[in-house]
Amino acid sequence: MYSIIVVPANGSGPADQIRLEPGETLAFGRNSAPPAAGRRHLTIEHCGVSRTAGEITASVAFWTLSNHSARQTYVVENPEGAGEHIKIAPGRVEAPIPFEFSRVVLPAGGDLLNFDVWAPRHDYADLPADRSGGEATTLAFPLDRTKRYFQVLAALCEPRLRGEPHAPLPTVDQVTERLRPVWPAAGRASVQWNIDYLAVKLRLKQPPESAASGPRLNGKKETLVALALRFDLVSQDQLDVLEKPTP
Repeated sequence: MYSIIVVPANGSGPADQIRLEPGETLAFGRNSAPPAAGRRHLTIEHCGVSRTAGEITASVAFWTLSNHSARQTYVVENPEGAGEHIKIAPGRVEAPIPFEFSRVVLPAGGDLLNFDVWAPRHDYADLPADRSGGEATTLAFPLDRTKRYFQVLAALCEPRLRGEPHAPLPTVDQVTERLRPVWPAAGRASVQWNIDYLAVKLRLKQPPESAASGPRLNGKKETLVALALRFDLVSQDQLDVLEKPTP
């Protein structure tokens, strides 16, 4: 059974997808000559792509990428990860890629070419609740998604979770307007208070009453969003906290 699906950038449907079983490889590059016996090939017609640019090897629940370019670094993006990516240096072979959905980005002259790779066979353990009776494990980031501060954090993360990993963060005024449907009384001061509270709650800054409160935290919103997205404190399916519930 196949475990990896390669989707060319110009693919128009399932017929264009390339399915790989565990252990199978797929070479990619500008070379349009027929591949050697038993070898599959994805042709990328661009003068800025090496003839033998690289190779994908399928495993069961992940895949590896080899970069055969002498000078170009390849980037593998997680489209669902709001900027999460892996860099594959020139000459690196069989770098493991853990993402379930990936976009391989190839620099080609003044262009950035890409194709997608899906690894749909990601499995997760059904973890039972801890009934040992011992002391509960302390949560690293205890967030309550029913609170106002979580709505503020979701509004800050929203542009990047919507598929724009480099989108500028919303201003405090923009966050205030975004929250109007679910928080009619929101104001600039209350939104800023929640941002300051999040910085303390997520241990980015000491509380004001602390003797070691430290210097002013510059780039507070950027730091909050980077931490939230790195550890999946807010996910795309949690953006529903920004929507007014249907009566």
